[in-house]
Amino acid sequence: MAVNIKGYSDLIKRDVFTAKGMFCGKVGDIDLDMEKFRIKAIIVDTEKGSYLSSLVGDRKGVIMPFQMVQAIGDVVIVKHVTPQTIEDEELKKPL
Repeated sequence: MAVNIKGYSDLIKRDVFTAKGMFCGKVGDIDLDMEKFRIKAIIVDTEKGSYLSSLVGDRKGVIMPFQMVQAIGDVVIVKHVTPQTIEDEELKKPL
C-alpha cells in the first residue's frame, strides 16, 4: 500500500480504529525498515476501555504489522482482530 505521509509527526498520535469501528488507541511510534525505506509496523498505545486493551490488557506499545493497516487519513484503520484471530496467528508461528 502506498502511503503519502510527509513526516513522522503526521502519523504519531493519530487515533487507531478497526475496520468495524472499534477504537484501539493511538499511534505511539512506528517501526521502520531503513534498508527498504518502508514502515514495518505501527506501535499502538492502548487506552483504558479501548477494544485493543480488552484483548491485550493495559499494555502500552502493541506492535501491529503494517500489513494490518488498511487506510491512513485523519485516523488509522486496521483490520479487525478477534481473540480467535490472535490464537490462530500464535498457532501458525514456528517453534
